[in-house]
Amino acid sequence: MLVSFINVHRDDYIWFCYVNDIVLAILELLKQHQRVLYVDIDIHHGDGVEEAFYTTDRVMTVSFHKFGDYFPGTGDIRDIGYSKGKYYSLNVPLDDGIDDESYHYLFKPIISKVMEVFRPGAVVLQCGADSLSGDRLGCFNLSIKGHAECVKFMRSFNVPLLLLGGGGYTIRNVARCWCYETGVALGVEVDDKMPQHEYYEYFGPDYTLHVSPSNMENKNSRQLLLEIRNKLLDNLSKLEHAPSVQFQERQPDTELTEADEDQDDGDERWNSDSDMDIDEDRKLIIPSRVKREVIEPETKDPVCSMEVQIETIEQTRGFDTATNETGVDVSPMPIDVPTVKVE
Repeated sequence: MLVSFINVHRDDYIWFCYVNDIVLAILELLKQHQRVLYVDIDIHHGDGVEEAFYTTDRVMTVSFHKFGDYFPGTGDIRDIGYSKGKYYSLNVPLDDGIDDESYHYLFKPIISKVMEVFRPGAVVLQCGADSLSGDRLGCFNLSIKGHAECVKFMRSFNVPLLLLGGGGYTIRNVARCWCYETGVALGVEVDDKMPQHEYYEYFGPDYTLHVSPSNMENKNSRQLLLEIRNKLLDNLSKLEHAPSVQFQERQPDTELTEADEDQDDGDERWNSDSDMDIDEDRKLIIPSRVKREVIEPETKDPVCSMEVQIETIEQTRGFDTATNETGVDVSPMPIDVPTVKVE
């Protein structure tokens, strides 16, 4: 699982975030998938990612975050996207103390509707651990299992899934969380009892993977949660179907200077076995070379049957006309003579 930086903007860095790796990852995914879904369960609003895709219908962003007097101060439920991206930005503003039950009262129906309507080709899930109970900078009350239930739920859709880390300021719990969620992603149940390892003493006195949530007050009333859920589901209902996208040729990762084909040998470029159509109307550029050719007259008179060999035609002043004793012209033929096949 990679740590990611969600709050970086195009022209600005914030705190320790100086490059928005999630935006770069989504741009890469868009080269292979028509639509990409971004889900953020970090306690902070994913403002940098939202801003990057605020006007497109190819990326939907869904952020579950603390809203109010809290960094970065954005992520109002009324922020829904703009232009072609209208209704493709979903913000789930939450208050202090939200627990597992309240969190999934919103998460599961909203994400289910998103997957039904948007039908992404790939999902990016940012698993910031600062939404866990006991985080030094956070104010939510999620257990590690409640947090990991988001991973398990996203995995159930059987859509390519990119898992990323994020915030988290109680380091022991960050390690616990991402260890357990790695197991969930792999379909492996990790034992609660922690084995001996180099940092074993950091996890005392219980030396267990899971920690119990606190008894802090949940300020998210059922009425507030219901209003948020209904509002967001209503927004999603306005998206009648997944947007259609016409794929374009992928841009090369490295642009290389192309050689000037006009300087190449025309004979070398032509492959007689190729099935490519020949442009008969293409004009010959002088100087050039005319392919050697044998012209056989229709007459069966052996006197008149001879080879006319055409060598290199240079851009010169003109041609002298010469005839042999049979009266057949054997001088180089002018370029515009239609019996000469130019390739």
